Parts: sequence; structure tokens; C-alpha cells
Amino acid sequence: MSDGSTKTLTLAELPELRRKTEAVSEYLRQQMAAHLETLRPLFAPERVFGKHAAGKMEVPGAERALAELQQNYRPFTSKPYDLTSAFDTSWLSLVGSALELHPWAYEHQIQGKPITMSSPVRWVINYKTNYNLAQVKSILAGKETARAEHLRQFVVNSLVLQSVLARNSGLVQLFADLRCELKSEAHVEFRGLPIVTITSMLTSFRPADDLISAATAFSGVPAFIELLDLEAVQAPKDGLKEKLEQLTR
Repeated sequence: MSDGSTKTLTLAELPELRRKTEAVSEYLRQQMAAHLETLRPLFAPERVFGKHAAGKMEVPGAERALAELQQNYRPFTSKPYDLTSAFDTSWLSLVGSALELHPWAYEHQIQGKPITMSSPVRWVINYKTNYNLAQVKSILAGKETARAEHLRQFVVNSLVLQSVLARNSGLVQLFADLRCELKSEAHVEFRGLPIVTITSMLTSFRPADDLISAATAFSGVPAFIELLDLEAVQAPKDGLKEKLEQLTR
């Protein structure tokens, strides 16, 4: 994720650094997608909800997990989500086990103009749905009319993923061993809906506003990707190496 610093960069240097950033970002995205596909059985909702999620067997604790899910769903029956109040357990069978990566993006204001910033090293994970993150943000901001069933399933899928991770804490450590940080967090744009992000050990930064303004004015598109910190590429943090050094001091 962004390290919060501003590094000196000229407009002439931007194209080459952006090329490197996009190449590394795509490599990381493909690597993470492959890991998620390999680990798909561990994310299967039926591991937690059993027959409620179209599983073939009863699972210990499934009733409690369902009760917690229904409780967590209630806040989203009011605005801005305004979902139906009755929770239908058949929605769990629609979750599936296919996971997808959405780009992590946020809005950055420059002289009163919103610029959509995205990270090259961070993504949001959710079970596959008809709505992507950008559509949900647009709906919550009142810029787009929602299809109730699509918005509801996005929320249900997000909450189910929270439940699965809460009951499989080993997954967080497993991704840490793969040099990624997997965590659940709140984001103001989602109005209380927790989301799961996965972040590489590499870092990115947002350059100075005047450079972003010049680049977006040239492209005509109010969007900009954070740039890769090449120093972090040359000497990436390695949790295993650091732990071994600590143990052998």
C-alpha cells in the first residue's frame, strides 16, 4: 500500500516508472489469483455453514455461524443499502467458492477535482458477484440505481467471507508466509460493510499533486495509479528472513 511519502519525480521520468509499475502489478495480481484458486476449497462457504450453503454434510457450529451472519446482515436493511429485512438462507447457496480480485481504489482531491487513485500492490477479495467495487461505490454515492438482488448478493458474499476468515485464522498466516497481508477492514466508501484486502510486501507511493494533475490533464482521464517504490523492489521485506535472523542472534 502507499507508504504515505512523496518522492521527487519529474514528468519525463513518469512513463518508464509507470511501465515498470504496471508490469510488476500485473505479475503480482496473477500470482495472487493463482494462490486463491489453489486455496479455493479452504474458502468454500460450506466449510462454515454446512448444508445451509448447499454443503453435503452437517458442520459443527453451522447454526451459530448462520445466526451471526443474520445479525451482521441487519444493519444493511436500512439506507444506504436498504436491503430486504428478511434473510433468506437460500442466498448462501448463491455465494459459490469462486474468488475474484478487485483493484483497490480511492478518491484523491486536487484543487477541488476528484482523481481516482488505484494501488498497484493491493486488491480487494470477494466471492464473484454481478457487481464490482466501482458499481457498489457508485450506487452508495447515489450515482447509479441499484438492482436490489445484485447489491444484496454483494453484501451477503462480503459477510460470508468475513465469517470464513474468522473461522480459518490459518489462512491469514498462510498468506503472510506467501509475503502478502490478508486482512478485513472497514472503508468509509462502503458505509459499514467490511471488506477483505490482500496487499503485497512491496510498497507504492502517490507522487506530488502537480505531477498527477499534469499527467491526468495530458491523458484526459481523471485517474492515476500509485507508483511502485523501486527501492522496495531491490530490497523487499522478507518476514521469514527477519524471523530467522531474530532467532539466530
